[in-house]
Amino acid sequence: MSELARQIGVKSACEVLNVPRSQLYRHRQPKVEPSPRPTPAHALSSDERAQVRATLNSARFMDQAPRQVYATLLDEGRYLCHWRTMYRILAAHGEVCERRLIRRHPAYKKPELLAEGSNEVWSWDITWLRGAGKWEKYPLYTVLDIFSRYVVGWMIAEEESSDLAKQLIAETARKQGIQPDQLTLHADNGSPMKGKPLSHLLVDLSITKSHSRPHTSDDNPFSEAQFKTMKYRPDYPDRFASIDEARVWARTFFAWYNDQHYHSGLSLMTPASVHYGAADAVQKQRQSVMTAAFEAAPERFRAGLPTVKGAPAAVYINPPKQADNLA
Repeated sequence: MSELARQIGVKSACEVLNVPRSQLYRHRQPKVEPSPRPTPAHALSSDERAQVRATLNSARFMDQAPRQVYATLLDEGRYLCHWRTMYRILAAHGEVCERRLIRRHPAYKKPELLAEGSNEVWSWDITWLRGAGKWEKYPLYTVLDIFSRYVVGWMIAEEESSDLAKQLIAETARKQGIQPDQLTLHADNGSPMKGKPLSHLLVDLSITKSHSRPHTSDDNPFSEAQFKTMKYRPDYPDRFASIDEARVWARTFFAWYNDQHYHSGLSLMTPASVHYGAADAVQKQRQSVMTAAFEAAPERFRAGLPTVKGAPAAVYINPPKQADNLA
């Protein structure tokens, strides 16, 4: 810049380099360190500042804001300093924070679960089916494999309890042949999910338990989505005449859901085909159909031979950022 300015002038050099001349002139000015601010004659001494700090942090005032302390001392006939000065004294020691004694909620960790095959991660939840009476309702317990979306177990009971959940999980684990340290069971924070009977069972079966964060429905998305599919069925009744009628309807629904429902999250395969290892065969059969259709009329496929997608290789609950492309 200096060499160019000597050759064609400062103004022209700044125009060529698109640099404001004011910026150049400021850069050339010598930097002067600001002189330290003098201590005002009326400032508090170090002993007085220590007294103010000790008063604010005393057992009596440790949970009160400086304004409250300031007003309390005035009513008692004492004046130490203005409440703004109290804040500055606290700030000098890094003590400007929440001073009140309040309940502090623990930091909940976001569950991050990965399933690369069936019976690795189950998600379960409870929804309510309305009965004939105004306040009558039946809890529907549903256990879902998140990899295949297959409903591995369900139960309609007359009450919501951890003992009933224990029975359902134990029987479902037996039917699916769950081995120790094979499965993670995910649920929300309801009392049946965190009750002692179920917790003791999971320890006995060496099943890892996982829970959603409070008030975070996105931490249990697969169960929520399955309940929505159920309640948006055209034959889902507004009310069930009895618990037996609810069980009959649910038996028909889950048979359809597992064996006939082409799930959008599974590349339009059924949960049963993915859960029991038939997904590759289904994909190959569909690909042969598409290949035959392409060979018969290739002009109808402008993008070339269609590729039939298979079931996802991995399914996450709250995928980590570096694994988003695998979900």
